[in-house]
Amino acid sequence: MNSEILQTPMMQNVLSLYCVILGLVVGSFLNVVIYRLPRGEMFASSRSHCPHCGHLIRAIENIPVLSFLALRGRCAHCRAPISWRYPSVEALTGFVFFLVWQRYGMTWLTPLYMGFGAALIAAALIDFDHQIIPDEISVGGFFVGLVLMPTAFFLSGHPWRTALEQSVLGALLGGGLLWTVGFVHARLSVAIGRTFEHWPGEGEKIPKPSSADYWLWFPGMGLGDVKLFAMIGAFLGPLDVLEVLIVAAGVGLCFGLLWGFWTRRWVTPLGFGPAIAIGAICVTLRPAAWSLFRFLS
Repeated sequence: MNSEILQTPMMQNVLSLYCVILGLVVGSFLNVVIYRLPRGEMFASSRSHCPHCGHLIRAIENIPVLSFLALRGRCAHCRAPISWRYPSVEALTGFVFFLVWQRYGMTWLTPLYMGFGAALIAAALIDFDHQIIPDEISVGGFFVGLVLMPTAFFLSGHPWRTALEQSVLGALLGGGLLWTVGFVHARLSVAIGRTFEHWPGEGEKIPKPSSADYWLWFPGMGLGDVKLFAMIGAFLGPLDVLEVLIVAAGVGLCFGLLWGFWTRRWVTPLGFGPAIAIGAICVTLRPAAWSLFRFLS
């Protein structure tokens, strides 16, 4: 297609709408991932069904956002309420896909960052629900970033070796920084005699240097966070991953304070994954807010 046609306002609006629709569809799939992956269920093992009555959801009842609105947030069979999370995840993914398109346009980076954003959304919500980040997302995304990000930059006219070095350095710096924080915190906790509900655990002894847990098992932070940061570094490179860490720390602090005031509980364990995901998405899309403003105006 002629590049001049792609640049027309009408075609830009059409492509923006397409990205939103694609995001809505991907968001519908993410709902399945978020529910089934931490439970060890296969994505294609069975059709989606109502958790209350077991009613198999038909295609017409599974249109992202629209079906929820048409059914007024209730099961078509038993009329039990459907969680607002489902359309929220779909709408959020559509919005992220739209912002990625606004930020990167018709480039090789656009589909990669869309997939990156989708993986972050899934990781954040799974960590919020279960305080775990599945390796399928973090480790799988890490290898995708190492392979496809340099390839995308190479196809865009940049040196492949330089792009690969940036991905490798970003992964090492991202994962290494968070591992260092967890390791130092663990050693300080041992030094002052501090214990946590999950660490070392009832009947468990503090791990010794000869044990792998000494190096990989930390109080207050899981190794999943380390692997997720390594994935983010592979996608964003060493400089941006530092910015993600700063933003994530601020978001995590604010979220923890708000959660404490809301629940009146200050010792409730909260996953760091949502803050990390928000930080990574913000850094990836930071110029997109201006594009969105111009689009709406």
